[in-house]
Amino acid sequence: MTIAGTIAAARKIVVKIGSATLAKPDGTINIAFMRDFAAQCAAMSRAGKQFALVSSGAQVAGISKIDRWTRKTDMNYRQALCAIGQVELMNEWSGAFREHGLHIGQLLFTKEDFDDSRRSLNMRNTLFTLVDEGVIPVINENDSVACDEIRIGDNDNLSALTTILWNADALILFSDIDGIYTDNPKTNPAAKLIETVDSIAALRERITMGGVNGFGTGGIATKIEAAEKVCAYGIPLILANGSHDKALASLASGTLRGTLFLAEN
Repeated sequence: MTIAGTIAAARKIVVKIGSATLAKPDGTINIAFMRDFAAQCAAMSRAGKQFALVSSGAQVAGISKIDRWTRKTDMNYRQALCAIGQVELMNEWSGAFREHGLHIGQLLFTKEDFDDSRRSLNMRNTLFTLVDEGVIPVINENDSVACDEIRIGDNDNLSALTTILWNADALILFSDIDGIYTDNPKTNPAAKLIETVDSIAALRERITMGGVNGFGTGGIATKIEAAEKVCAYGIPLILANGSHDKALASLASGTLRGTLFLAEN
């Protein structure tokens, strides 16, 4: 199975966009990317695909709005930035999709929500209702109350949990890397891209874990954890670089490389 074949076979797709993809080099939000992504998503929706979007970037959007807090590291300021930024983030996503006649709906989750059977049922029902009515769910961790989200990052795993909750057919993680490499390609030019993973246990023994980027709070480890979660439910995961031109459409056409984690049988 190829990445293009996986997307072609999938009707329900969760796409996670990391902070590094949403941020410009100066740390502010990349509105041009958001509009371009919405256009790709809308085109594929018209062709019969259904999407749920897990969007990082609340802090990035907050800094874009109140840049005097850029150097604030206190947790209260970080969470306050997320509260401000979440409004800006949703406003930009709403505008981007509105250009194509699509509405968005915001869902803020915490880890505890998935552990509570009643709340998870409500989450599932809302998610299904939004998608069935043609609305694009835009999901994020509830950053203003979830301290560990800011400290260690969890939107990779959040997207995996959302994928399982919705019973999606595929999960796409857009990051600032082209996929899983045998080593860090930024420091080791001999590192090779691993395009297909059929054993995550074997992968862990083969690769060297990298660090965390400047804008996001996740790394390779959280992406592999996300793959373990969804693959165990028979759902494939695609990891690719979201900064490439028309990344979503390029993955679908087979012109963009990435790493495909195959679902377990």
